[in-house]
Amino acid sequence: MLEVSIVFIASLVLAWPLGRYMAGVYSGQAHFSDRLFLPVENVLYRLFGVNAARGMDWKSCGVAFLLANLALGIIAFLLMLFQHKLPLNPDGIGPMSWDLALHTAVSFLTNTNQQHYSGQAQLTYLSQSFVIVTLQIVTPAMALAVCVAVLRGTRGGRNSDTANEGEARDLGNFYVDITRSVTRVMIPLGMVVALVLASQGVPSTYDGAQTSTVLDPAAETRKQTIPVGPVAAMVAVKQLGTNGGGWYGPNSSNPLENPTPLSNAVETISIFLLPMAVVFMAGFMLMRRRFTWMSLAAMSVLSISCIGAIVYSELQPNAAFNGLAAAGANMEGKEVRFGPEMSALWATATTQTSNGSVNAMHDSLNPVGGLITRAGMLVSGIWGGVGCGFVNFIVYVWIAVFLAGLMIGRTPEIFGRKIEAREITLLGALIVLPTLCILVLTAITVAFPSLTGNSNPGFHGISQVFYEYTSAFANNGSGFEGLGDDTPWWNLTCVLALILGRYLPLVIPLAIAGSLARKRVSPQGAGSLKLENATFCVTLVFVILILNFLSFLPSAVLGPVGEAVQLAQPQ
Repeated sequence: MLEVSIVFIASLVLAWPLGRYMAGVYSGQAHFSDRLFLPVENVLYRLFGVNAARGMDWKSCGVAFLLANLALGIIAFLLMLFQHKLPLNPDGIGPMSWDLALHTAVSFLTNTNQQHYSGQAQLTYLSQSFVIVTLQIVTPAMALAVCVAVLRGTRGGRNSDTANEGEARDLGNFYVDITRSVTRVMIPLGMVVALVLASQGVPSTYDGAQTSTVLDPAAETRKQTIPVGPVAAMVAVKQLGTNGGGWYGPNSSNPLENPTPLSNAVETISIFLLPMAVVFMAGFMLMRRRFTWMSLAAMSVLSISCIGAIVYSELQPNAAFNGLAAAGANMEGKEVRFGPEMSALWATATTQTSNGSVNAMHDSLNPVGGLITRAGMLVSGIWGGVGCGFVNFIVYVWIAVFLAGLMIGRTPEIFGRKIEAREITLLGALIVLPTLCILVLTAITVAFPSLTGNSNPGFHGISQVFYEYTSAFANNGSGFEGLGDDTPWWNLTCVLALILGRYLPLVIPLAIAGSLARKRVSPQGAGSLKLENATFCVTLVFVILILNFLSFLPSAVLGPVGEAVQLAQPQ
């Protein structure tokens, strides 16, 4: 547990100065980073015709977000569909099928990176470098820009001092925020992490696949072809941007993506870093440091509880070894060089943050481990993805404010702005959305075995299907695997889950923030609900748990809970 504790604490320590830096980047005030980055950004604004001085209300931000995604999605789809006719293809890789190209484009466009393909075998260097890596930089930057707009709306907008009640509020310029996210956050951090990974032996080249002679002279195969490429850059940005899509099919369990204990620690810290930094950034932007500590406490309680449970679970024997002398920690599907503790930490981190990368196979986790990983995705607010995670957390805060206000007879308001019928209606849609999407798609797929393509019967087979749709909706991308998921059914239904799980949970909170920003600020008094204390923090944690418990308990019983009970029965 010492390694686990060091990585978690290091992530928090590094996140504080990064969050403070990011708050300065988005403050709209002069910042020390302007001297280096502003000349480059001004060139980009002129190139794309962006008026950096023009503010946007929530509708303009939402439209800009959706249109930018549509344009990028079409370009990505076409490039992968015709990759075999384009340059940077030294290994002669062919085209993707239209449904796989669509799924891959939407998956990376939504910052999910769910892979129904094997990267080293089915994507060219052009597709990997200029489609996959580009989207892994831009899509978290887009969510970060939306998060910044939501935070500004929660404070009343940039023109709160001059705007009248009911007047549209300035939530910033989406294009400026996304540009700053790319130039001042994603690229500098990515360069540092890529250099560290390259120093550990992660490939960083545009040469074609390497051919090596196998060590065993008695082996039937004398030569081995090893795909390489600019892997370090992609791995760095996949971890930092809570992207998760690997260069290689086995992701970061492959020694070329993750060769040493140091690379494993750096990649794990990178998963946590930006989502934690956004929590600190929010406190600086809202000018409410105590709100940051309350948020940090709520997330940390949930996060550490999940980490402790999964580490304990993976230190228990695998049920397949019951009665054998070789009983020990569950090492099925794990790399010996990482062991059960660091594998369990990664599994929790990657599902708490919507990262989705893996250094062990989640399908091989003990049932409690499987339950914890999918719980992290269903909550989507324990750190969460870059930008979108804190937006999801704010949604839980709004719901908790409303419920707490009803229970104690106080006005449900956040920072002096009342949460009323319009906001509650939109929040209700967000509560119901994941239940409808995930459970309906799971039920249909399980009902028709010819569509399912899963490798296990019974409880574990249901878990495989449920996990895949949960991963798509939560924009996570990890999988239980064991599924024949490169089929039109899986590709197209996952596209539906990807779209619903990305755009509505970002646009609806943006609309709520825009609505709250227009309202008159009520003075804080004895009747105001206190958000920045231990009582509200405990209330918030229980609201998060109860909402997800009520929504997904039956599916848990049919999945990991049922599997655990079944394995506990004497054979």
